[in-house]
Amino acid sequence: MKARDLMVSPVITVGENETVRDVARLLLAKRISAVPVVAGTGKLVGIVTEADLMRRAEVGTERPHSWWLSLLLGDSAIAADYVKSHAMKVKDIMTRDIKTATPETPLPEIADLFEENHIKRVPIVSKGGDLVGIVSRANIIQAIASARPKLEISLPGATIRERLMDELKQQSWAHVHKLNVTVTNGVVNLWGFVQSEKERQAIAAAAESIPGVAAVNNHLVHEPAFVY
Repeated sequence: MKARDLMVSPVITVGENETVRDVARLLLAKRISAVPVVAGTGKLVGIVTEADLMRRAEVGTERPHSWWLSLLLGDSAIAADYVKSHAMKVKDIMTRDIKTATPETPLPEIADLFEENHIKRVPIVSKGGDLVGIVSRANIIQAIASARPKLEISLPGATIRERLMDELKQQSWAHVHKLNVTVTNGVVNLWGFVQSEKERQAIAAAAESIPGVAAVNNHLVHEPAFVY
């Protein structure tokens, strides 16, 4: 799947010169947690999230700064915080450093952006910089929930075993030389030693994901420690 397969489009947006209060009302009315900001030409220039509205003078949540913190952060950082909590226009509080993707960006790369940058949504832009959609974490969850299950087919036990071993050989965490697999009537039995409980769980998960597997009996045990 690619971004174009699950992005939300068209996107609710705001202009740079709209007020912070208008944005707050929009988030509530539309039940969204963020809104992209576009310039008059339609180009993406920023994004405003709920986090950008948490420290506001109107409700007394602005961050207090002691004299020692001012010395530590410097006047520039303190002034930036003041702008964030007191400015009235979207252009003054929005986040400008935005991670974006194109409609053709593969879904795994979108997931990487979420994890690596600790963000919850990625605007999707055209090659010309126009905002054409947005993908959120929720959209990925929706894709999982609506995904069709793999076609269940009956594979010979030898084929199931071969597929499982081929999959494990590609994984750096799997110590295949310490494993044995038997398959009878779609039931996979895992034997051997693992170095961790996570490895044990991962091998079982790999077996369960193969079409035609009816059950997995996990007999894997932790490798004993040798005392010299």
